[in-house]
Amino acid sequence: MMKVKTLGPIFVVTLSIVLCAAARAELKWEQTNVELHPALGDKQSVAHFKYANVGEAPVHFKSVHASCGCTAAQTQKDQVAPGEKGEITATFNIGDRTGMQVKTVTVQTDDPDPARATTVLTLRALIPQALEIQPTFVFWTGGEEPTPKTITVKAAKEFPAKNLTVKSSSPEFDAKVEPGKSQGEWKIEVQPKETSRPLGTALVIQTDFPKDAPRTFTATAQVMAAPGSKPAGAPPTVRVAPPGRPPLQPIGTATPTGTPAVSATKQP
Repeated sequence: MMKVKTLGPIFVVTLSIVLCAAARAELKWEQTNVELHPALGDKQSVAHFKYANVGEAPVHFKSVHASCGCTAAQTQKDQVAPGEKGEITATFNIGDRTGMQVKTVTVQTDDPDPARATTVLTLRALIPQALEIQPTFVFWTGGEEPTPKTITVKAAKEFPAKNLTVKSSSPEFDAKVEPGKSQGEWKIEVQPKETSRPLGTALVIQTDFPKDAPRTFTATAQVMAAPGSKPAGAPPTVRVAPPGRPPLQPIGTATPTGTPAVSATKQP
């Protein structure tokens, strides 16, 4: 008579582990990097990150966080069933930003594999520049002749500004706008009233477009301290007297009689 062996508990446990491993969840992303090209004047730019659960178990989103307050991330659902698809949207508020902007969204799931539990989604937005301002900073050295310096401004083709105004935040500087060689081009001349001391100002450049909320830009002008000059409030230079001589007063201080101290000279 043939004897039949029964399955032991070790085999049952092993089989359970294999079945659980086969039923794991796996979220697959179509892409984790998106580059956007918003048009001039757009207030927002939206990236769509699509995914699918290609595993055999549900996937739960634990958290979805954007890298800054200018970006809002949103999920369509908190749980993704096996075979289900969805997307996470990242809405970037452009504001006054220009050039390449890089924002990230960190997604955490309940996947037991740490390599798949956290995914970083990257949004790159190339924002066109309404005005090209060159240079954005002009300066004079202390004591330099306070002659005017020029800042050139050029509007993008998609930015139909016709007029430009400029205002200095400091009365120590004069600023005026003149038309450039072509339509949509201007020259800003800025000039300090003096260069004998450090000065600075912000130049507020405003366009006439859009009419309901004209765009504002800035440039900076500054008078730098003269080379080798001592900043205001700096302590006096300390001098050390030769051996056997009375202590010397710091340069720039007064003697007990009120006479400014002078450097010691070698006695004959």
